[in-house]
This record gives sequence, structure tokens and C-alpha cells, in this order.
Amino acid sequence: MAPSNSNWLASFHAGAVIPAHPLALTAERKLDERHQRALTRYYLAAGAGGVAVGVHTTQFEIRDPSIGLYEPVLELAAEELASSEAIRVAGVCGKTPQATREAEIARNLGYHAVLLNLVALTGASLEDLVAHVRAIGQIIPIIGFYLQPAVGGQHFSVDFWRAFAGIESVIGIKIAPFNRYDTQDVLRGVAESGRAGDITLYTGNDDHIVLDLLSRFNFSNTDLQIKGGLLGHWAVWTARAAELHRDIRNAVESRAPIDPKWFLRNAEVTDMNAALFDVANHFHGCIAGINEVLRRQGLLAGRWCLDEKEDLSPGQAQELDRIIAAYPHLIDDSFIQENLDSWLK
Repeated sequence: MAPSNSNWLASFHAGAVIPAHPLALTAERKLDERHQRALTRYYLAAGAGGVAVGVHTTQFEIRDPSIGLYEPVLELAAEELASSEAIRVAGVCGKTPQATREAEIARNLGYHAVLLNLVALTGASLEDLVAHVRAIGQIIPIIGFYLQPAVGGQHFSVDFWRAFAGIESVIGIKIAPFNRYDTQDVLRGVAESGRAGDITLYTGNDDHIVLDLLSRFNFSNTDLQIKGGLLGHWAVWTARAAELHRDIRNAVESRAPIDPKWFLRNAEVTDMNAALFDVANHFHGCIAGINEVLRRQGLLAGRWCLDEKEDLSPGQAQELDRIIAAYPHLIDDSFIQENLDSWLK
């Protein structure tokens, strides 16, 4: 299946809101197709530029042979996105045989690019990592993924990012180490690769969203910007996220002095993320937190995860209550209530 829109790459390089798509389950922890489709419809209606499916927020366990949901979940989203201009990103992980199989599934379903998770290659040499990336890149364009160590990621050096960015099939990088030093390593590696003009940077630093998008960087006399977000945080309150992204891009492109309101907004969004991602408990409830917000809004039937041990941490529900009450301007409940019935049809 060939992608239906020819402008996806231009949209990607311009910078977009790309929510990390959750997984809708029944109480029996089986795929809830009705709510799964409703979520995709919500993201499109909310103004997202695309979606990322089969990523951490979708739950890595979908790849377990006993669960077997990787291809069905990607297919459902592809069906909902088929008539849209949305950017379609599929999560790919595992060692090279598994990763190439997943990349082929994504390509055959009409996905435009893959978000490549390298956790399975922890400890591999730089040469082996590059060979792995090149193998995937022969199938489909690649978005790099710097996953934070707290949820299974590993540290990558400037040397790695320089080599990674030099691979022709790489079109972007999701920077999500939740660490400013590591974030700047990515930026420096991209600048030194000579391909900064071909690679679009996306924030995955859910603890630093607003300032990532507002900031300008310069390494090796190369100007860099983080233009979009591929975020678990943006899987909820997406209509407000789309507005936030648009307003920040307008502010950056105007080159006017930065309004101090953005520093306040950064703190507000980070406070919301602390509750959503369960920072107090080392991110244990990060997926359950996203699902709980969507459950309260009616977009999910429950917050169930494939792993029964994954749930809200003690006190996390109260923290969600607090931030929802504190920041009504960052909540899109009324938008959802106006449209929910149509998305669930």
C-alpha cells in the first residue's frame, strides 16, 4: 500500500504535533477496536499533524507473540488515517531480524517512517549500530529515538549521533533523554554530521516541551531548532497541544523577543507532566496516567494496560485531579465532549 499523501515529508520537516498513540483495551485486556479508532479520530480532529503507533505509549508488549497486536493496531490506525494528510509513524524495535520485519509491516500498511528504538542493541559497537540502522533504512525512512534511561533507554555519545545523522535514510530525531546534556549531544552530533538541513528535530522531552520548542541552538556554526513534538504527553489534551505548538512556532518565526508568558507556560506544562508521567514514582504510572486521563474524558473505557502490574501509583489520581483543576487553559475536555459520540460511531 503506497502512502496516500505526497506532502508528508514537507509537513514533517515543517514541524508537527505527533501524539504517541495509546492502546485501547477492554477489561479483559483485549483490543478495544471501537475506542482505538476513536482515539485516532480524536487526534486528527484535534489538529495533530500525524500519529506514532506501536511506540512506548502503545505498550511494547503488543509484540509478544501471545498477544500479537503489533500489526492489528498499526492496521487500525492506517485505516483511519488513509484519507487524511497525517504523517504516519510506526514504532520499530528489536534486533535486526525483528526490526526489519516490523519495518516491512509498517511500509506495507502505508506508514511513512519508523521511530527506531535501539534498546535491543544495548552494548553493541558503533559499527553494528550503524549497520542496523542502514538495514532498516533500506526499507523505510527513519526517525531516531533517544529514549530516557528511566523507561529502558541507553546513553548515546556525540560520536553515535554524528554517525547516525550521517545516514541518508534518517529524516529526523526524537530527542527524549529528559536530560539537557544528552539533548545537546544530539544537537551537536547533527550539526557536525553535515546533514542538519535534512534532519528535523522533534522534542520527546516531556519535562521541557515549551522551552525545547522555543530555543535556538548553534553548534559548529550551524543553527538548529527543535520544530515539533513526538510526545506521550500530547496523547492527551491534544487540541490544546496543537494550539500551543502553533503559537510557539509563530513566536519563534517572528524573531520577536520572547514573551515572558512562555516561561510560565513551560512550568505549567512540566507540572502537568509530572503528574501524568508519575515522576514521583520513577515513571511507573506513565502509561496508566495517560490512559486515566483518556478514560475520564470518555475516549477509553478504562485505563487497563497489558501488564496487570502497570497502573496508577498511590496518590497519582489525586495529582491528576490537582493539575486538571490548576490549568483549565491546557485542558480540552469540552472539545472532546462536543465530538465524542461521532468518534465512537
